[in-house]
Formats: sequence, C-alpha cells, structure tokens
Amino acid sequence: MPDDFHEVSFPLDVALRGSGGPSRLTEIVTLASGREHRNSRWADSRRRYDAGFGIRSLDTLHAVLSFFEERRGRLYGFRYRDRADFRSGPPGRVPAPTDQRLGIGDGATAAFPLAKTYGPGPTPYRRTIAKPVAGSVRVAVAGIEVAAAGFACDPATGLVVFGAGSVPAAGAVITAGFAFDVPVRFDTDDLVVNLEAFAAGEIPKVPLVEIVP
Repeated sequence: MPDDFHEVSFPLDVALRGSGGPSRLTEIVTLASGREHRNSRWADSRRRYDAGFGIRSLDTLHAVLSFFEERRGRLYGFRYRDRADFRSGPPGRVPAPTDQRLGIGDGATAAFPLAKTYGPGPTPYRRTIAKPVAGSVRVAVAGIEVAAAGFACDPATGLVVFGAGSVPAAGAVITAGFAFDVPVRFDTDDLVVNLEAFAAGEIPKVPLVEIVP
C-alpha cells in the first residue's frame, strides 16, 4: 500500500461487532422477450462495513472518534478485522498450512502472493490477501510444512518469499494458512454523533469501505 495507508488496526472490540460484507456491481439488461443479459462491472468484490454496531459505550465512542481524527477522515487507510472472514479457512478453525493453494513451483520462483479461493464449483473466486496478520502465516510445499526460517511473509503486502535453500521445486504445490485483515478507509469525512440519541440506544453510523489495490 502507498503512503496513504497506516499499518494500524481499527479497535478490535468494535470491529468484531460490526456489520457488512462483500458487494459487487452487476449490470442487468432485460430484453423485450423477458430474457436477461448480465455483466459484471467489477472483477473483484468490494467489502463495505458499518462499525457503528460495535459502539456500546462513551469510552468506545471516544476511541473511534480518536481513530477517525488520526486517519483524517477518508484520507488514510487502515486494517479492519472482518469477524465472518478473517482466516484462510472457516473463522472457527485455526489456520493450517494446507488451507489455500498459492501456486506451483518451477524451481526458480521464490515469491508467491497470498490468496484465498472461495467456492468449490466451476467458477471459484480467487481473492488476493494483502494484509496478513504478522506471525500467523504457515506455509507448506508438496504438503509438508516449511519451517519459519525457510520463508518470510511481508504483513504489509502478503508476499511470501522463500529463502535461497527453500525455493519450491518444479511441480511442487505451494499452500498456506493465515489470518488476515481487510484494508479499508472511512467512507465519510463527517462522523456525526448525537449524544442524546446515543444515550437512548441509537447506534451511530461509522461506514467503512475496502481499499481495492
């Protein structure tokens, strides 16, 4: 990510109670016969969240306000933990080094970007993972886990780089397991808080949108 991204996490206790998920842009043209032509305008999905559901106290609200001000509203991006989708496998399972396929070795290539594939059907969706959680990445080559000393993974880019003595052999399948965050920014420059309504139980809106590389 460029200089307009801060490698800091949105308050985790708030994020884990937020709402949201992936969105897509599909163009649909209905013909006179009633048949449809559908076209996807985006190659990748884009996630949107409302973190306001996680704000339950004035102290939490103050922490979010402080975070918003430091990010200068929409100016700087940051990390956000999506409780429904933050691991290479299901959220309730510890990542395993064989969770996701990254590529196939050719005996020379040492760098492989992290990715997560959705769906076992005929049209699976492969999502690039650019913000892994530091220290969470496990890697295997041909089904055998690689020692931590044999590779490095940049938590700011998600690029896995094998050491000189650990470059995958030709035909070897490279897999990985990991936890990850979503790169997002605030989707507003105005964070409006009505304290009277907040005291009565009204939830403030804190819209966030994924930053697509």
